[in-house]
Amino acid sequence: MGKSARRAYDLDELVLLPGRRTRDADLVDLSWQIDAYRLELPFLASAMDSVTSPATAVAIGQLGGLAVLDLEGLWTRHEDADDLLAELADLEGEAALARMRELYGAPLDPDLISKRVAEIHEGGVIAAGAVSPKHVASLAGLLLKAELDLMVIRGSVISAEHVTDGESLNLKQFVRELETPVIVGGCASYPAALHLMRTGAAGVLVGVDGGRTASAGQVIGVGSGMATAIADVRAARMRHLDETGVYVHVIADGGFRYAGQIAKAIACGADGVMLGSALAAADEAPGRGWHWGNSVIHPTLPQGNRVRVDQIGSLEELLLGPAVAGDGRLNLFGALRQSLGTLGYQNIKDLQKAEVLIRSSGR
Repeated sequence: MGKSARRAYDLDELVLLPGRRTRDADLVDLSWQIDAYRLELPFLASAMDSVTSPATAVAIGQLGGLAVLDLEGLWTRHEDADDLLAELADLEGEAALARMRELYGAPLDPDLISKRVAEIHEGGVIAAGAVSPKHVASLAGLLLKAELDLMVIRGSVISAEHVTDGESLNLKQFVRELETPVIVGGCASYPAALHLMRTGAAGVLVGVDGGRTASAGQVIGVGSGMATAIADVRAARMRHLDETGVYVHVIADGGFRYAGQIAKAIACGADGVMLGSALAAADEAPGRGWHWGNSVIHPTLPQGNRVRVDQIGSLEELLLGPAVAGDGRLNLFGALRQSLGTLGYQNIKDLQKAEVLIRSSGR
């Protein structure tokens, strides 16, 4: 009587209902466009050192996706980041965490930030990088000079006005003054998403504590059901579109392990997904069988874990196949193409119209 709550749903609790029509998977179009950039596959690779390096950013871009480099990670603190990642791969437990805290404690190197963006550009692909709200204002000039194509402002929970030790960051003012398109997030509710969309962002990330490495739910009690969060943010996008005529892309971020989850996220309203652990399983992944986010090395209150990941195939096999097992972890976008064909849809926008059912078994 004193408190009300909504039931939140995760993607694994949903299934997609086939209709009266099917379509040849070869006739399906998975491409999407965010701001001026057209991508063949509807995903971003997460800004995590265990997933995205300059080399994997180029490889992912050439395969049709978009990788986001962590511009506050090891690659912009250490010239020999790849060697250090190889060293970390041989460490476990507290020894690994102690070494990680030491490495991430090194200052950011402005020259390395420019160099890493240039390395991605040299591969002929879009250069995207992620920064935290705390540092975005101080790094903005450097990133513009480095000609970063797409900026991601990312944290566990992002609001339109971020209060920090010094002057508050007004995202609406900052984004509108920036020439570079911006994706902001994460968020998990209708009002938070609407406020972020009104900043002028090209896209918003949806999801709180959804990834395999995250533990914010255990530590500070914050979280969301991904299916519910996407649907709520979809509603915010519809209102924003009605108010302004501007379409803001919704990108589901966190917890994707199998191909079917991607199809269900899009059916709930996402335009694309951000993949972390699914890509940390690639043979080329810089984490070399380990996966983590920056929150794992917080000096006083970590909200994440460093976890083992089985390396199961190349990036190309993970994204485009062929798959050698039927568990949905390989050929992610071949499976998405098959989902659209089975449901009778031609493209990603059409898939957002799919009928969704809730299964009490959650399987």
